[in-house]
Amino acid sequence: MKKIISLIFLFLLITNCTTPGFSTFGRGISIGFDPRTVGMQIDDTIMQKSLVARLTLTEKKYFLYIQAEVLDGQIFLTGKVNEPEEKIIITKMAWETKGVRSVKNAIVIKGQSNFKSTAKDILITSQLRTALIFSKTIKSGNYTLETINKKVYIFGIAMNNEEKKEVISEAKKIYDVDDVVPTIYLVSELSRNKI
Repeated sequence: MKKIISLIFLFLLITNCTTPGFSTFGRGISIGFDPRTVGMQIDDTIMQKSLVARLTLTEKKYFLYIQAEVLDGQIFLTGKVNEPEEKIIITKMAWETKGVRSVKNAIVIKGQSNFKSTAKDILITSQLRTALIFSKTIKSGNYTLETINKKVYIFGIAMNNEEKKEVISEAKKIYDVDDVVPTIYLVSELSRNKI
């Protein structure tokens, strides 16, 4: 009986408020293409929601200005803060999250960018997202993209090394990109797949 109730709960959790056939845990990777197990996805989602909740309780503005992605216990932070001390506090909170394996921090200090650079960043991200969507060999739903001051941060899972190389190559082709910082894991590198 417990197994049936668990399956019904899981089914409702996965299919709630999404388009047919695909679901998303939090922001980011779509289950339809995600090579992680459902258990891994749930663990990562719990970690993400826990961190976002703790950040929001610390300072309400973090809910709007800080984005946290979790993949296989590895936290990727992006966004903008006013003071360098805030960046340190957020990084410390990310490391205090239960189950964390690593933290990558791409948070920038406000004042280091202006409206023009922000508009360029949005354009770069849009161009890269479009290139990934139209590529037949890349599962674009497996990647989270963030551009800050012409520096492209790519976070996601590649099915194989060729896909990983192609994603990085697509990012480097975009006009006005100064640097590409890939945090792309191969399916075979995921911690729970090594057991």
